[in-house]
Amino acid sequence: MRITGGTLKGQQLRLPRHTSVRPTTDRTREAIFSILTSLTTHWSRGLDLYAGSGALGIEALSRHTEWVDFVDQAPRCCAIIKQNLDKVGFSQRAHVYCCSVAKALTFLTDKYDIIFVDPPYSDPSINAMVTQLANSGLVSGESLVVVSHASRYPLQSRYDGLSLAKERQYGDTCISIYHKEAKP
Repeated sequence: MRITGGTLKGQQLRLPRHTSVRPTTDRTREAIFSILTSLTTHWSRGLDLYAGSGALGIEALSRHTEWVDFVDQAPRCCAIIKQNLDKVGFSQRAHVYCCSVAKALTFLTDKYDIIFVDPPYSDPSINAMVTQLANSGLVSGESLVVVSHASRYPLQSRYDGLSLAKERQYGDTCISIYHKEAKP
């Protein structure tokens, strides 16, 4: 797997060896960042939930995001994320939380410009997790929430103040991008 753009374009990243991690393909990551670029240029703070190898967050750092917090509950994945950050020289611009996403949402307090949500495709709690995220203080009026999910499991168009801005399908992967609805 390689970084598709920014200062690290072409840099290879390590992947966790176990099969439960489904890395976002280079093509899909490139498409995600193309869509994000069309929606905003303000990406100073990022959050990568279900981070796996950390590819989405590291891609954001490569494209000039100032800071990214990574969350994954698998110790192997956390170790790979740290190795990848060390390899590309971004360890000082990130923090890795090795815990469940549900737990992280209870203690993270920053507002994020970009939030990546890439859970296992078979995770039945994705709708509840997006609702929890929508109700958290992590999403500001300028935030974009990027959810990767199986196209056979469509998401809702609204989640407690988050509204679907764009949706694209790439094979079995669907990318749904949400933004905070303006208050009347």
